[in-house]
Amino acid sequence: MGTPSDRTPLAERVEELLAGGGPLPIVAAGDPVLRRAAEPFDGQLEPALLARFVEALRLTMHAAPGVGLAAPQVGVGLRIAVIEDPAPVPEEVRVARGRVPQPFRVLVNPAYEPVGTVRAAFFEGCLSVPGWQAVVARHATVRLTGRDEHGGPLDEVFTGWPARIVQHETDHLNGTLYVDRAEPRSLASNRAMAERWTQPTPAEAAAELGFDLP
Repeated sequence: MGTPSDRTPLAERVEELLAGGGPLPIVAAGDPVLRRAAEPFDGQLEPALLARFVEALRLTMHAAPGVGLAAPQVGVGLRIAVIEDPAPVPEEVRVARGRVPQPFRVLVNPAYEPVGTVRAAFFEGCLSVPGWQAVVARHATVRLTGRDEHGGPLDEVFTGWPARIVQHETDHLNGTLYVDRAEPRSLASNRAMAERWTQPTPAEAAAELGFDLP
């Protein structure tokens, strides 16, 4: 556990953010907090403050809207993230991407490791890189370990789109953005995505933009 002096700056930062009420401001790419490994959570926020912060992350994620949000994305360098995905997508998209509903979860000090060697590539975006999407090849199945907000153990295997979400959010806690893993030639504006690349898979985009899929 950290000493009180270690905890004070982060606790004060969180209190300042929560004082504003409503969704928290999301930090955009270029801010150093997104490029630093977040500090492991070991009680820097007392339970009541942690609960308030988690609820604020949930509210902010819903308002964005998004399916995941990591603490560094609101300027707090702690290894905490939230995920939730109602997966309101057509059946062909669900089948192609393995996108199924995910309940609200809090990930504390998460880490993932691949299960098997299969990789899947799809367009991906980020609330901290607004306006753009790019194709990212990720592990199709991962084992996620860590804790929940109550300190209970988390050890679960995710596959399909849920596996992509937990990799994306855990990467945030390591100072990694999705663009670091993306195929550069696939980078597309949201307008281009809406006009050209709405297909369930990025196969057509790969052929037209000139990049390979795994």
